Amino acid sequence: MSLNRKIRKLSLLSALSTLLLTGCQVFSFTSSPAANTPAPFYSIETHNFSIDYEQNMMGTLAAIKTQSNDTLPDIARHFGLGHNDIISANPTVDPWLPEPDTKVLLPLMFTLPAAPHQGIVLNLANMRMFHFPSKNTDQVMTYPVGIGRDGWSTPVGLTRIVSKTKNPVWHVPPSIQREHALKGDPLPSSVSAGANNPLGEYAMRLALGSYLIHGTNKPYGVGMQMSHGCLNLYPEDISELFNNTQVGTPVMIVNQPYLLGRYQDMLYLEAHKPLQANTNFKRALFTQIKQAEKKYRLRINWPKVQQIVAQANGIPTPILAQSMSFQELTANAVLLPHPEQLYKQPVPRPLSHEAWSVTAATLTDSRVAGKLTALLNHQGPTIPTRILQQGNSFQVVSGPFASIKEAKIALKRIQLEFELKGKINPPQKFSGNSFSTPVLTSFPKREAASEEDNFFGQWFN
Repeated sequence: MSLNRKIRKLSLLSALSTLLLTGCQVFSFTSSPAANTPAPFYSIETHNFSIDYEQNMMGTLAAIKTQSNDTLPDIARHFGLGHNDIISANPTVDPWLPEPDTKVLLPLMFTLPAAPHQGIVLNLANMRMFHFPSKNTDQVMTYPVGIGRDGWSTPVGLTRIVSKTKNPVWHVPPSIQREHALKGDPLPSSVSAGANNPLGEYAMRLALGSYLIHGTNKPYGVGMQMSHGCLNLYPEDISELFNNTQVGTPVMIVNQPYLLGRYQDMLYLEAHKPLQANTNFKRALFTQIKQAEKKYRLRINWPKVQQIVAQANGIPTPILAQSMSFQELTANAVLLPHPEQLYKQPVPRPLSHEAWSVTAATLTDSRVAGKLTALLNHQGPTIPTRILQQGNSFQVVSGPFASIKEAKIALKRIQLEFELKGKINPPQKFSGNSFSTPVLTSFPKREAASEEDNFFGQWFN
């Protein structure tokens, strides 16, 4: 298999903006945009929102300026967003090596799916879950989720939670055992609770075959099509959902890539890339807009509708004539202060000459080395990695490991997941100048792609 083919294979694996939408008025429209009311950063919610019976939009479009060693996945997790959320909203930003002081949009403005506001509603198209607590009817909690990948699609329909388990044992289905055996990574028939259990610490079984809502030991796959059909949440999110959900709670799974939202006198469109190439989604959307246009005597900006559908960036955008442009919308995004430390951002311990380590690759391009380092640090469980420089080359080194057994496990994972040969470094055999952070703080821009860029670059885009 050629290097580029290997990378393509791995790539499959791997509002007004300043309005705080906490209420909703009668569903009536004019052609003028809604008034702007700036939202202070401390009032912006990421998970818990107040709603009323008429409301189908909530939240605020926000932004943050990047700092050295940030990655978009780290920023996404800190603010309760999934991988798809932040990548779609920032298509021109390098997700693994964003330039410092880059403005990153945080799409924390959501449109509720067209479904009853009860129990749990999951929209596969934007990989987002909405939980409507039975005791607090004016509240909704929302979380990003990972869903089934191609060939293991998560089914749609109405189901319910039938059981809840803390520290679940994963009983590996025969189909998954066969899949891993073909990769040279045989699995046991069951995996106990712990770091290697892909179910995480909590699991809730659905009355839908063997499908679960559960945690994960690969948190940076949340917001992607990565699972065998189950629904994966960040560890911190599944803990909250588990403790606030009862057995018997209804679960409605829908697939709605295009969502019409309303707030005050403005109509919004939130578009996501459909999981399947199905033109019926577009037909249904255009029919819905035309019906609203006629019923409420609206003036729709149809070229803008077409543009939003084509971009599919997941950001609710006003579509009435004379409404603000997308550029105006994003320019007014509430700028949040950068936290001192992003939640669970990987920070590997320094290497030691007394510890074992693994050299995953030796490269001549610092940017490519930085991207590979970032991806290794964001594996699940993480493979702690940093860059060591020797002359004009950059070694991507994982560790420290307390024993050769740990080093061999890490090496095997690197070989299986990245198809890199790698090598183990015994204690006292390692040299090089260590950087104190997991990736370099400065990466020169390149005018043309190098051979290494062609090899590694498609992994990370």
